[in-house]
Amino acid sequence: MNDETPRRYRGSLLERAAEQYGYLRPATPPAAPIVVPEEDPLTLTELAPELPSVEPASRPQPAPRAARRQAPIDRIALREGGMLVPGGQVTAMAEEFRMVKRQLLLTARAVAAKDGAKAADRARMILVCSARPNEGKTFCAINLALSLAAEKDMEILLVDADFAKPDVLGRLGLPEGPGLLDALAGDVANVEDCILDTDVPQLSVLPAGTRTNSDTELLASDRARAILDGLAKANPRRIVIFDSPPALAASPASVLATLVGQVMLVVRADRTSESDLREAVNVLDGCEHVQLLLNSVSFQPGGRRFGSYYGEAGE
Repeated sequence: MNDETPRRYRGSLLERAAEQYGYLRPATPPAAPIVVPEEDPLTLTELAPELPSVEPASRPQPAPRAARRQAPIDRIALREGGMLVPGGQVTAMAEEFRMVKRQLLLTARAVAAKDGAKAADRARMILVCSARPNEGKTFCAINLALSLAAEKDMEILLVDADFAKPDVLGRLGLPEGPGLLDALAGDVANVEDCILDTDVPQLSVLPAGTRTNSDTELLASDRARAILDGLAKANPRRIVIFDSPPALAASPASVLATLVGQVMLVVRADRTSESDLREAVNVLDGCEHVQLLLNSVSFQPGGRRFGSYYGEAGE
């Protein structure tokens, strides 16, 4: 990171995002900025290739839930990827994600108090998205899930909903298996049977599932709404995090936005254009609560930065 950020960028995440991008949509107070590492560039063609149809008979079937062991998450891969490591020391990024999750939890509680049980269930479903590829949305989704899993009174389900280019299992070192698309297509009777329990307490993962050319249409079905609503209703302690494809690169994001209660739109300070941001917000407008997460932010000396306090003595 560099410490030559102009003074006008200091302040809260939302203030920075609003000033930089002219984002005028009313929103709740912002969370903290996240620094996301570079990823390999992707093209639109690479993100949403033409994929062959898969016959239902070739789709893998999940093992019974009771017989499944906890799948170990690869801590070395997390560390090498610059992500949070469960049980690791408190770092600047850990503190930043604490701020991020706290705002999302506050929004969920406010919705529950105001709009009742059905809205409360929907508010516990959070879509993590970006306008374009390579802006850090999968990185943020995984770290948000890991941070939330440290809470004492909830369980976290991380859903890989980037169907054209699923990456959650690979980053966590988890095995492939049937997932959400198999349940939406009717090839798996109960989506809960596809969930992978992990060795991180209170964290489980739902794979994307078997690829199909009709992912958007499956998401737009009544069955999809019932299945996704059921993920939240099945456990009142559960927070569901969806890693979505980029809003301007693949169509499922706009449909997913109508099925969740909150959207966290990852905005890369050094890459996302104002026009892309405004267009992405319009695409995701099916969700009432859209918040911006500004990443790749540079800090000035003496500016707000978390993490060092825990390593200092005499405070």
